[in-house]
Amino acid sequence: MAGSRNLRYSLIIASLSLLSLNIANATEPTEQKAVLVTGASSGIGRTIAVRLSDEGYYVYAGARSEQDIDSLSALKNVQGLRLDVTAQADIDTAVAQVKADGRILHGLINNAGVVVLGLLAETPESDLDFIFDVNVYGPYRMVKAFAPMLIQSKGRIINISSMAGIMSPPAYGAYSMSKHAIEAFSDTLAYEFGTVGVSVSAIEPGPFRSNAVASSCERQQRQDYDPAKSWFPELAAEIAIACEEEIQYPKPDPVAEAVLHVLETDRPRARYLAPSDARQPEFVVNSLIKDAVELSTGLSYALSRDELIVLLDAALADREALASD
Repeated sequence: MAGSRNLRYSLIIASLSLLSLNIANATEPTEQKAVLVTGASSGIGRTIAVRLSDEGYYVYAGARSEQDIDSLSALKNVQGLRLDVTAQADIDTAVAQVKADGRILHGLINNAGVVVLGLLAETPESDLDFIFDVNVYGPYRMVKAFAPMLIQSKGRIINISSMAGIMSPPAYGAYSMSKHAIEAFSDTLAYEFGTVGVSVSAIEPGPFRSNAVASSCERQQRQDYDPAKSWFPELAAEIAIACEEEIQYPKPDPVAEAVLHVLETDRPRARYLAPSDARQPEFVVNSLIKDAVELSTGLSYALSRDELIVLLDAALADREALASD
């Protein structure tokens, strides 16, 4: 009798143990990768935030106004953060927030940026300070602040550069200078962070619909810029055209697609061109080829056509090997 009672007790205890195990397994949360996107209030940044949240990422989305922060927080899987990349206090608060949430930060997307239109010889030094503070020092501050988390997760750093970081069109000189700096920043970071398992990629978008150019045009109006008084009247006239063209550009979905590829592939590329029309890749690559030819030409180190083709074939072979992994 006592043996039967003990057996029943043993079976009950075993059943309760299995039930507890099943409940624990059922309620154990699936690890959700977190990413942080700066400049997410509109344009490219918001498109990236929405796309990544739709793909199941938990997105910390940086913005400056309370209205934008609330709008972002209303999205699925998105937490809006007050984050001005020129304000160290905001950055420190963002670091503390991610730490307090206990999430693993898989990716940092440095997107926040501004545009300054104008001819370089006529651009006020204060405008250069303004654009470099946001476009160059901003990503630098963010990487320094979040480096420990990214090294711990062996995550990804994604810098949103620009085709203007490869070429330098007139009237966009200050902007191109800042994006050329981001290209160098990304190359050096890739070497440094690569030693600890963190990949770094630069994405070079073409012109897409955003508020950046419009904000620059408003800034010029506040400064009473008069194209008629320019030393370069023909080029100054193009600035007004640029202010009118931005609304015609397409939505920046290709940029978000490139960001997603960097986050999900095992071997991200160092660079991703994100064109807004089919002509841009040829235009950009042709510009790079011309630079390569110029650089390979000299009195004592000139490379022949055949030697240049050997180098091109080797680069193509490297690309094919990477694509097959």
